Amino acid sequence: MNISLNETVVQAAGNLASNMNGETVMMRIESGKYYNLGEIGGRIWSLIETPITVEALVAELIQEYEVAAAECEPQVIAFLENLAKEQLILVVQAAS
Repeated sequence: MNISLNETVVQAAGNLASNMNGETVMMRIESGKYYNLGEIGGRIWSLIETPITVEALVAELIQEYEVAAAECEPQVIAFLENLAKEQLILVVQAAS
């Protein structure tokens, strides 16, 4: 799945997440699989609790972590694509 900046992402239902020593650890109830999202992944997870465009998500992370857009965008998109592949998020296709 290729996710673009103008698409909206949100957490999928059926996941339990917990903060452990600053890192977010999660379990997908349906599959019983565990995931360690890390610190920044955990921040992304909290930001997508409600629907948000990928563009707004990247903008928020750039501001919080003082990272360049050229570095942030591809990493965030790759992270989101992995979450989508594991069915941890829902991606709403942008209207054409």
